[in-house]
Amino acid sequence: MGLKSKDLLDIQGLEKDEINLILDTAESFKEVTSRDIKKVPTLRGKTVFNLFFEPSTRTRTSFELAAKRLSADVINFSVSTSSVVKGETLLDTARNIEAMRSDFIVIRHSASGAPHMLARQLKSSVINAGDGSHEHPTQALLDMFTIREKKGMIEGLKIAIIGDIIHSRVARSNIHGLTKLGAEVRIVGPPALIPMDIEALGVSVFYNMEDALSGADVIMVLRLQLERQGKNFFPSLREYAGLYSLTSDKAGYAKEDVMIMHPGPMNRGVEISPEVADGLSSVILEQVTNGIAVRMAALYLLSGVG
Repeated sequence: MGLKSKDLLDIQGLEKDEINLILDTAESFKEVTSRDIKKVPTLRGKTVFNLFFEPSTRTRTSFELAAKRLSADVINFSVSTSSVVKGETLLDTARNIEAMRSDFIVIRHSASGAPHMLARQLKSSVINAGDGSHEHPTQALLDMFTIREKKGMIEGLKIAIIGDIIHSRVARSNIHGLTKLGAEVRIVGPPALIPMDIEALGVSVFYNMEDALSGADVIMVLRLQLERQGKNFFPSLREYAGLYSLTSDKAGYAKEDVMIMHPGPMNRGVEISPEVADGLSSVILEQVTNGIAVRMAALYLLSGVG
């Protein structure tokens, strides 16, 4: 069994079996990342282009390492020094990259739907590394992998997602994935940062931290995306932090063995306190480690190798 599409564009379009296949495959590749020689010849001769139109540290580096550990050739496309600054369209840029015999194009773009548009026009496999406020599928996959690895399963877990839900592609991808795998998903934040009718996605909405975190197995904290907020969604950062920053006291509402997650980058003291981010319950750095294995699995399954 493999993935049904040549592309990985969102979690909404994946079936439960496909999600589990990626997570199972990532388990095998995580063993590779723990070896002294962290490389296998699986994708030798394949070429991966990282096409990032927005800033990224973890995702771009993680895809680069994943591709190199599969022995693929990697090209990091620099938008600031490309013909894009001369007015070249996204599609023309991608078609020129494909003319260089690319096998994979990993794209991050501020426009929701940009990867989907490219996938319809290109023969190369397109992987969405984040499109606007729409989805970020590989981040959700690494989050689900980390939860399953630590908790043994996802079905039946109570998972709370805190913060800027309305602008978060990570939240949207996680909601689609976690509900498909049987988790009870709760979202909490200021009313202005909660999308209208989000309950239709199968989540419960809370505005109070104590209610949302009560009995939670996993807490996922989101970054305030001030760069996407065209207006003030709350009076001040201080007020937001007072109500919704995850502190040790607020984490105490959850289960004793609660897992604390954050996709990064973190605004310490705003959405999460340093003692929680660096505490024993935090798996934030393990999420980064697991991202490499998950992205290796995605590249492998989309390549059709084996």
